[in-house]
Amino acid sequence: MSDAVRNALLDAIEVTIGASAKLKIRTGAQPATCATADSGTVLATLDLDADWMNAAGSGQKTFKGTWTDSSADNPGTAAHFRLYASDGATCGMQGSITATGNGGDMTLDNIVLAAGQSFSITAFTLTAPGA
Repeated sequence: MSDAVRNALLDAIEVTIGASAKLKIRTGAQPATCATADSGTVLATLDLDADWMNAAGSGQKTFKGTWTDSSADNPGTAAHFRLYASDGATCGMQGSITATGNGGDMTLDNIVLAAGQSFSITAFTLTAPGA
C-alpha cells in the first residue's frame, strides 16, 4: 500500500469509532475480539476529546494530547484496554497494556493502580500494515 492508502486506513479507524470515544482500562485477559463480551474489571474510564488521535502520517497514527485520569475507579493491574464509541458500549478496538517501555499496544506510566490514583497513557500508536 502507498503511504496515502495506509494513512487513510488509519484515519478511518478514528472516524469509525467516532468523536468523544471512551477508553476503558481493564484487568485480566483481553477478549478474543471486540465482539466478545468484556472481561476483567474496569479500572478507569477516560472520556477522550472529540478529536482524540493525530492525523496519520507515514503509516502511523498517534494519540492526541495528554491522556490522563486523575482518579482510577478500582484497584488492580491494568492488562488490556477497549476503545468504545461515545455510547460506552460499542467496542471499536482493543489491545494489550504494559508499563512504559515494555511493548504493549498501549503503555501506562504505572500499571498497578490503587483506587483514586492518577495515571497517564505514555504511548499509543497505530501502525498500518507494511509501514
